[in-house]
Amino acid sequence: MTIKQYWEVSLYYRPFLIFLLICNVLGTIYGYDWYSGQLYITPTYFLPFVPDSPTASLFLSIAIGLLLFNRSSSIIEALAFVTLVKYGVWAVIMNIIMFMIDGEITINGLMLLLSHGIMALQAFYFYPRFKITTIGFIVSFIWVLVNDYIDYVKMQFPYYKFIASHVVEIGVLSICLSIISLILYLYLERIIKVCLLYTSPSPRD
Repeated sequence: MTIKQYWEVSLYYRPFLIFLLICNVLGTIYGYDWYSGQLYITPTYFLPFVPDSPTASLFLSIAIGLLLFNRSSSIIEALAFVTLVKYGVWAVIMNIIMFMIDGEITINGLMLLLSHGIMALQAFYFYPRFKITTIGFIVSFIWVLVNDYIDYVKMQFPYYKFIASHVVEIGVLSICLSIISLILYLYLERIIKVCLLYTSPSPRD
């Protein structure tokens, strides 16, 4: 079997999907715990948009859970793809910059880089099973737009000295990643040609 064929088969292999679901649920829990100090002092109306990465993995966890029950939600899938790509790549870039500034690679920083890189990769991995819809695009667009506004206008970004001193530059980077993620959501299917082995329809919203 080719790598492409393994990919196609694994997208429907329940034990592997369950494994990924468990990993993402654990990662989500860890992520929310990591943000707990910031969430404690965050105004209630900002709370859904502050823990960016764990919320992205939460969307994916819900999407995988639905797939395991032969169901799906195009809105959840869109939110999962767009936020996984955006915040996965954003965190990888931020950690590489921190390595360069600090002049050393820490275990914690390396783990953050790897885990967020895997987040982004999972978005592309699951993309063939995601249904691309207009409503999914619109909801995702609104979500990342509001998120960028809250992060870099209302200053609810993750607490790092480097980010605080480069809010404008990082805000522009975040907006660019939002645009790229949304474009990929709409047009990636024209680039990635994966012939799914099973094409039976499943209930969708």
